[in-house]
Amino acid sequence: MRFNSHVDSVLDATVRLVNVTTPGHDGGHEVVVPTGRALTEAVVAAVRYDGYEPRPTRAEVEALAEEVHAARRVVEALGAGDEDTAAGLVNAMLRRTDAHPELDRDEDGRWAIHFHGPDTTFARGWAAGIAAGLAMAIGGDLGSRLGVCEAPGCDRVWVDRSRNTHRRFCGLRCQNRVKAAAHRLRTRGGRPR
Repeated sequence: MRFNSHVDSVLDATVRLVNVTTPGHDGGHEVVVPTGRALTEAVVAAVRYDGYEPRPTRAEVEALAEEVHAARRVVEALGAGDEDTAAGLVNAMLRRTDAHPELDRDEDGRWAIHFHGPDTTFARGWAAGIAAGLAMAIGGDLGSRLGVCEAPGCDRVWVDRSRNTHRRFCGLRCQNRVKAAAHRLRTRGGRPR
């Protein structure tokens, strides 16, 4: 399932940012959030794309990380089926970032809608884009395509573009862990929970 190219890109970057800048667990392993230069490198890697090589300051990265934590709370609310809370959180993000739409030409010369804050700094621009991308997902009735991994010992987030909208795990590793555990339980005569 595709939202649109810009929203797809923003939601993908949002998921990557949430997964590298928020504490928790990934496949049963504790996530240690990087700090200092390592945090900057992780954030740049999460948002980089062909032709875009940002060079944010540490302060910009830390400011963006605050909004990424808010984005995590949005995805957690959506994963729990609580769209009202998610919408309230996104509305607060939109107000904080002062996101507004603008048409910009893409690399192919076509017009594309982007969302900007009142300035074009790294943190404000990405925070506004994240807020607007989440708003478009919820407002476009696609909020259920964002969620939190259901595997034990994992709380990484995901975006589901499958046709059947049945994604439950952040990736194949967690899906396989759960299937293997269920198989082991069945072969021992027990029942999976």
